[in-house]
Amino acid sequence: MILSAITVSAVGQKEVIRLWEGEIPGAIKSENYVEKTIYAKPNNQAPRVTKVTEPTLTVYMPKNKALGRTAVIICPGGGYERLAMDIEGVDIAERLSESGIVAFILKYRLPSGEIMEDKSVGPLQDAQRAIRIVREGAKRWGVDPNKIGIMGFSAGGHLAASATTLSDYKSYDAGEGAVSARPDFGVLIYPVVSMKEVKTHRGSRANLIGGLRNEKEQSILFSAEEQVNYNTPPCFLVHAANDKTVPYENSDDFVREMVKHNRRVEYHLMPDGGHGFSLGRGTHNEKWCEWMVEWIETLK
Repeated sequence: MILSAITVSAVGQKEVIRLWEGEIPGAIKSENYVEKTIYAKPNNQAPRVTKVTEPTLTVYMPKNKALGRTAVIICPGGGYERLAMDIEGVDIAERLSESGIVAFILKYRLPSGEIMEDKSVGPLQDAQRAIRIVREGAKRWGVDPNKIGIMGFSAGGHLAASATTLSDYKSYDAGEGAVSARPDFGVLIYPVVSMKEVKTHRGSRANLIGGLRNEKEQSILFSAEEQVNYNTPPCFLVHAANDKTVPYENSDDFVREMVKHNRRVEYHLMPDGGHGFSLGRGTHNEKWCEWMVEWIETLK
């Protein structure tokens, strides 16, 4: 049982789960690499977490626990350099829990050669481990083990897309008899999808695979549109047409491959909103979360 080998603590009334006990596979110890929180706005507003060394899952249970049959693991964005834990973490988890979904915020390690033998697989290790923990502990949280999704924003959307399309990729040795790391659905919000230089977000690409000896090969492996196949789980995507940070063609290409492979997909291309609109409160874009919840409810 995965849960028997993890540490569970409580922050406030939220359950916080450490992903790994002991040494993380492929990790390098560094005394100079220390997690910290910086603030993008005055008065300790807009927290951004950097240099994560201890990845965790924070659990948000729905107030009506009878509704919590579906679980969603949330991957905040931040260019694979930092994590926007507020607008792409807490805000999303609270909104999902209001809809009766058990939400898990994934604080994942950011790619770094200082603490990883292969920085390109570090985040995927955490995502696959998180899916296995939630599936293994499904009964604990009242979750259907066949209704576990992963969602992400921007670079977190890339991680969610990678977890969705690379579930058979062995990022670490999970041991004999481990439960599946395949999510039952993926939700990609203004995601980085491609690692190809023409369409990618350059900062995310540089942080994830830049400078690697096998950079060319990894650029294909981690271009999610290249990894869609006839077993890819259903996906829901949202992007803004005027996104100047991550071109909407990232989502276009992914959707095109999903259709080509006869996979279930729903795509909302918003006329505006730019990048990083999160829940889009007070704008037309705020409807996406309602649409997503309705879409999840249609999945079998």
